[in-house]
Amino acid sequence: MSDAPSSPIPPNGPSNGQQQAMPLQLNIQYTKDLSFEVPGAPEIFVNLREQPRVDLTLDVQARPVEGQQNVYEVSLQIRADAKVQETSCFIAELVYCGVFTVNIPQEHLEPVLLVECPRLLFPFARNILADVTRDGGFPPVLLAPIDFVALWQSRRGGQQVGTA
Repeated sequence: MSDAPSSPIPPNGPSNGQQQAMPLQLNIQYTKDLSFEVPGAPEIFVNLREQPRVDLTLDVQARPVEGQQNVYEVSLQIRADAKVQETSCFIAELVYCGVFTVNIPQEHLEPVLLVECPRLLFPFARNILADVTRDGGFPPVLLAPIDFVALWQSRRGGQQVGTA
């Protein structure tokens, strides 16, 4: 006989022979592609008299990782194109990715992949873009927070219009 008191619930939660899977797990994050170009260097630095206008485009993509169940690569694609009048100052392109394990019902998969996952990646991508533009000789591009819900909803609206 054991002297230890018995507990109706094991210390690590209920045991049914398998561990409970986390609904969302970030396995790894990485820079997949990074490009920074100053087409008019070095003249642009001598002639630059005003703050460049920066046009930003952002896209989010998700795809299953081949051979893995419930594992997806989510990529945040950001392009910053800076100009003064019509003169290009710099072009920065970043593809920042994360590999996520997602254990949720299928009907919730799309918003998790296209809203929650990029929300986790965004602060790191924002920092990389700020660093590369600053290191390139320009004021850092500081991205404002992104409303990934609105981005996802506008994307769905565009798809629904096209398929209806």
